[in-house]
Amino acid sequence: MEKLDYQNRKVLVLGYGRSGRSAISALLALGANVTLTTNEVISDEGIRQQLKGWGVEIVDGHHPVSLLNDIELIVKNPGIPYTIDFLKEALARDVPIVTDVELAYHISPVPIIGITGTNGKTTVTHLIGEMLERSGFEPILCGNIGYPASQAAREAVPGNILVMELSSFQLMGVRDFRPDTAVFTNIYEAHLDYHGSKENYVKAKLNLLRNMGQEEKVVFNGRQRNMVEDMTWLSIEYFSTDGDAEAMIKDNMITYQKRSLIGVDEVLLEGEHNHENILAALLAAKNHGASDTAVIETLKHFGSIPHRMEYLGLNQGVGYYNDSKATNNLATSFALKSFRSPVIWIAGGLDRGQSLESLVPDLEHVRLIIAFGEMKEKFVSLADELGIDSIVAENPHDGVIRATAHAHPGDVVLFSPACASWDQYKDFEARGDHFKEGFTALDN
Repeated sequence: MEKLDYQNRKVLVLGYGRSGRSAISALLALGANVTLTTNEVISDEGIRQQLKGWGVEIVDGHHPVSLLNDIELIVKNPGIPYTIDFLKEALARDVPIVTDVELAYHISPVPIIGITGTNGKTTVTHLIGEMLERSGFEPILCGNIGYPASQAAREAVPGNILVMELSSFQLMGVRDFRPDTAVFTNIYEAHLDYHGSKENYVKAKLNLLRNMGQEEKVVFNGRQRNMVEDMTWLSIEYFSTDGDAEAMIKDNMITYQKRSLIGVDEVLLEGEHNHENILAALLAAKNHGASDTAVIETLKHFGSIPHRMEYLGLNQGVGYYNDSKATNNLATSFALKSFRSPVIWIAGGLDRGQSLESLVPDLEHVRLIIAFGEMKEKFVSLADELGIDSIVAENPHDGVIRATAHAHPGDVVLFSPACASWDQYKDFEARGDHFKEGFTALDN
């Protein structure tokens, strides 16, 4: 597909977050005429003068509809919903609305691996990156993990591969975006407050496939093949922990195209969900030239990444785990299933109206629930319903202190909130860091 020409196009950047700043830089380098609009007032005069010196028009504090009169394209912050009046009017006028990811595709000189899914996409992104790096390639991890895709695309040179984590928010803006490989870890119900329904959420995820064909490769979860098996124009490879697939577990071995690579017992990452992540990453990395040796060495040494079942250590015989990235029931379900020891479970956060009933089958080993945040009453009610003891904490840091008073040697203290962080924290990283500070303080 011919890449879009941005020269002299009138482009509006909506939102001045990290992706917005990167988009502005990329658009200016491509010769576009850029206008920035943001609800927040840019009070830093140095930033204002710098932007103006670059030729960027600034409209801050509001989004006047008049901006749409001669705009040819909008690059928006992924977190801004399409339901705001300004974007509704833009849609009514057929103004194209994309995100930083689309811009990255148009300017990238190197292959792109796009990874999405409800859970596991960050782990898969890092696994792919390490498998490729050990194979002699130079992957650049970007997208939803915090490094703007358009910035990565501008810096890429031959030999690089963009390994791009993609959220449903970003994928709603796909128009031309077509990765060389698309990876779907799994698709379950999530972000209903943004998308409005599970159907809309699934549609956003599958939007990644809209421009793909036989020339590209799709990696998909074999448990959910019904979502794509009718899409015969795609070249799909499946992974499965319990059935035949291009990548699978057979006779307790990680297997690729019927070749056994490494025993499951030799792999550092534990849990069935991580085994699925491994298989997904294996298919994507092999599609871009990763060697068997690199894959095996990665799986022997790759441990958890921050805030994703991150093992913090022992304190008086009790193991502590930080799983702050678990912002929905499914992610927490995976975490709870990972333990057979008694669990003190710290959970809570933003109340999006979700039910906790789907977690009930996974609470067999939980002997105490410590609840915090907007959802604390729901977690206490869940505990009462199941006859599990519960207490309330102010936040995860306080939860660590309270957990220590109730923990016995051999127990596990699991911080896996099953909720978003925004009732108390700016993001799950800040929340997880606060929990880790509580653990560190136990030795003082």
